[in-house]
Amino acid sequence: MTDRPSVAILAPTPRGLRLARQIQAGIPEAIAWTKPGAIGAGDRPAQTEIYQDFGACVADRWAAGQPIVFILAVGAAVRAIAPHLQDKRTDPPVVVVDETGRHVVSLAGGHIGGADALARQVAGLLGVEPIITSASEGQGLPAIDLLGEPYGWRRGQGDWLGVASAIARFETVGVVQTCGWTLWIEELAGFHPFVLLSEADLEDLSPQVRAIVWISDRPLPPLSVPAVAWHPRTIWVGIGCERHTPLEQLAAALAMVIEQRELAPEAIAGLASIDLKADEVGLLALADRLDLPTRWFTAAQLAPIAVPNPSEVVRSEVGTPSVAEAAARLAAGGAELLTEKQVFRAPTGGNGACTIALARSDREYTPKPGKLWLIGTGPGALDQITPAVRATLSRCDAVIGYQLYLDLLAPLLHPGQIIEGSPITREKQRAERAIDLAERGLTVAVVSSGDCGIYAMAGLVLECLVARGWDGQAPEVEVLPGITALQAAAARVGAPLMHDFCAISLSDLLTPWPVIVQRLQAAAIGDFVVALYNPRSQTRQTQIETAFEILREHRSPDTPVVLARSLHRPDEQITIATLNTVDLGAIDMLTVVLIGNASTFAHGDRVITPRGYAVRTPPSSLSMS
Repeated sequence: MTDRPSVAILAPTPRGLRLARQIQAGIPEAIAWTKPGAIGAGDRPAQTEIYQDFGACVADRWAAGQPIVFILAVGAAVRAIAPHLQDKRTDPPVVVVDETGRHVVSLAGGHIGGADALARQVAGLLGVEPIITSASEGQGLPAIDLLGEPYGWRRGQGDWLGVASAIARFETVGVVQTCGWTLWIEELAGFHPFVLLSEADLEDLSPQVRAIVWISDRPLPPLSVPAVAWHPRTIWVGIGCERHTPLEQLAAALAMVIEQRELAPEAIAGLASIDLKADEVGLLALADRLDLPTRWFTAAQLAPIAVPNPSEVVRSEVGTPSVAEAAARLAAGGAELLTEKQVFRAPTGGNGACTIALARSDREYTPKPGKLWLIGTGPGALDQITPAVRATLSRCDAVIGYQLYLDLLAPLLHPGQIIEGSPITREKQRAERAIDLAERGLTVAVVSSGDCGIYAMAGLVLECLVARGWDGQAPEVEVLPGITALQAAAARVGAPLMHDFCAISLSDLLTPWPVIVQRLQAAAIGDFVVALYNPRSQTRQTQIETAFEILREHRSPDTPVVLARSLHRPDEQITIATLNTVDLGAIDMLTVVLIGNASTFAHGDRVITPRGYAVRTPPSSLSMS
């Protein structure tokens, strides 16, 4: 299996090249192509190439199948790609960015090619909204030709345009699913154009049903309405062969078994055999031709597997009574055989023989490794989300979080993503659910407000992974920071965190209250600027009063106090008071509280904690009240 070619960014001007650098920060494997003179003489930054002829450069990138990002006018990009356009199923994705970086357009190869996804990613990195003009995007619908990709399904035959047109017209579309993950149905539950049908329903199809989506490991049957097929990869092929059995013989035997069993070739998950065959040229060539993974098992692993046709001859030769049948069952997770072994001998005068058996796994194979993105989305406004987070959200198959946070992120999410929200007390369930999805091959974002590693979900997800015996590699985990509440509150009022500070949560749900009291006392004695999180809730009313009693024992009554509520949201409220005048009744769960240290002072609507620099006090005549 080959990886997708790296992105080519065609940036003819110095200004465009600067935008290319921003894109490369989030897509580091991307190569920037520019013309002579756009960079300094003798200067060749990393991941940058010089072209002499723009048209030839485009032609070469196109022939290599590289995704292309043009940083220039749309008209120029259209003229550049026009001679090369062939078929949306094979053309590389093309995205256009204007030189101001304000517009990112999915130009060609939108769905299948991946231009829509690339446009979302680039737009996220530049902090702007992508321009995607496909019908499904405009109606908030998933693209039918991308439906199965997150789950590793393969596209089969069908009238893709006809079904997509029916969906775009909001006509009733029937869905028949005989195998594979049903997560996508749960996400689209209640969406009226889709109705679940049985195979029996197809025999007397209702006239209201104008198209069919067939999800099965069997081929699409003949139908009177437009239909398309997605094939979950559930069929494992157990295969044994004599040395030097030719590729064509193996391929013909496998095709015959698949046809006899009325299965779709696209539903093959992979090939499995004994490890003695791991260097068998014909088998390796077959896997390469069909783009299939291989699984090799030792004789000790195969021998205990119950099979209907064990052979003592095979046992004497390789140490196990079965290769094909046992390998098929083992690769399919212990499933019963779908097809017992069949022996195929070489034509007269030929060399080699092979044995093939099939087993159907309960869970489809996906070639994608799962990944967890632990994401901090900042204090509440979309413009406070980092470009890295915006770009990452656009690429995730599933997004999980507290429902309020998902509602705030809705403009950044797109059709086809699995969006799962839950109440505020379901943190562990969210963590476990995210891990389950990642272990099945999905790319999953776990979102937290503020910074995901500060009183949020990152630590819990990692703890749950470790408890499962995580090897630190699969699923892959990456953490993206966000602006946390204490930073946002500090920025609103100036610079109260310029010296040593600490954050303390007053929630005793997970930390014993006596421990929290000890930390409050230590912070007060140590003269830290203090940020209080979770200061009050419906069931926790007195802790904030105790916290202020402790701080008042060690601080001047004039010490500045900042109450910041619903930061960067429409109902934001910022109050500057003192330890002596603060209204504790105004504090709730949506408030973060900052208490200054001995040197913190207020100046108008600003709060400042000196770092210790020698600063000359201005003459009183110039001082500000």
